Amino acid sequence: MRIAFLGLGAMGEPMARHIADKGFALTVWNRTAARAAALAQRGIAVAASAGDAACGADVVLLCVSADRDVLAVIDQIAPGLKPGAIVIDTSTVSADTAREAAQRVAPAHFLDAPLSGGVEGARNGRLSVMVGGNATTLVQSRPVLECFAARITHMGEVGAGQATKAVNQVMVAGIAEAVCEALAFGERLGLPTERLLGVLGAGAANSWFLEKRGASMLDERFDSGFKLGLLHKDLGIVRAMAERLGAHLPVVNAAYADYQTLLDEGRFDEEISALIRLKRRLFA
Repeated sequence: MRIAFLGLGAMGEPMARHIADKGFALTVWNRTAARAAALAQRGIAVAASAGDAACGADVVLLCVSADRDVLAVIDQIAPGLKPGAIVIDTSTVSADTAREAAQRVAPAHFLDAPLSGGVEGARNGRLSVMVGGNATTLVQSRPVLECFAARITHMGEVGAGQATKAVNQVMVAGIAEAVCEALAFGERLGLPTERLLGVLGAGAANSWFLEKRGASMLDERFDSGFKLGLLHKDLGIVRAMAERLGAHLPVVNAAYADYQTLLDEGRFDEEISALIRLKRRLFA
């Protein structure tokens, strides 16, 4: 099976490595060519364009940042897709964009397959993949997805994967709001932070976010993990979906506003736990 991987960011690069480590014939492409250099040194083929990478591939995976980027790459690869090729978009975009991408690659097959698990999950090959599209196409794609996934769940037709990711991001944002606010509160109360993290992590308040980001945020380390600018983008997608349903999501709106404040301060590339910066200001 010949694989093309397009987009070698913080998530995509380790995912591509896992695919290569499983012995697949892999060709990669990234908009910034320098990011492919480390993979090239490992003997992985690097294409000059997205279209070149995808031409003749059995499975093409995308991992890029935004809706417009997904559709731009789709338009580049669609003319050269082989009959029966499978295109898997692991980006986080709207369900409408997923359905549009599926139409543009037809008659090739398409799966929307956003991810959860963070950069650590990508590095460790332990991501959760939520998939929309044809069930048979997913069965054919599983050997590739299993290279970097601990769990692969079929959620329905094209768009269902992205809808599931929207639900996921509501929870991510809400948990971040609560954990950052609580730890800022604990600091202000003068509690010993190491013991505070230990007791919280052993009880009902525990979460992935607290375990992975509690100590780093209290140490003012915001240089790894999921960028807050990307969560802000995702929450924009959620807000648009909720608006079409006539719904008001207070948690999402509060998180969106908080991350907008951090973006206005130039903190796009900081990890989402940088939200504690704002929460500390509540006690200034």
